[in-house]
Amino acid sequence: MAKILVVEDELMMRDLVVRKLAGNGFEVKIAADGKEALEVWRAETPDVVLLDLVMPEIDGFEVLKLMRSDPNPALANSPVIVLSNLWSNEDILKAQNLKIQGYLVKAYYTPEDILQKVNEVLKK
Repeated sequence: MAKILVVEDELMMRDLVVRKLAGNGFEVKIAADGKEALEVWRAETPDVVLLDLVMPEIDGFEVLKLMRSDPNPALANSPVIVLSNLWSNEDILKAQNLKIQGYLVKAYYTPEDILQKVNEVLKK
């Protein structure tokens, strides 16, 4: 059973994604802000991270930078799918430069699409 970390501060969005993933057999861990994301990511070593970018405490870009420089390669190389409402080319490029496996704009993707992307990343 793959372990997925969902980092999302919006409760409704987080619940939708968590329900979809858990209902499809994944072990789901959650974090509601960037600080909690760092703690859970390090404690759980997830197989895939779904990461929001606009969050309290520490934003997703900074979380990603910190984790990509972690001395533990299992953490530093964790597959990450950004799940955000930021959609400018600048934001997407900034995230891609931090070695992500996907960038999904929340407004355009359903929980089913997110599940499909997680499965795709896990198969690689």
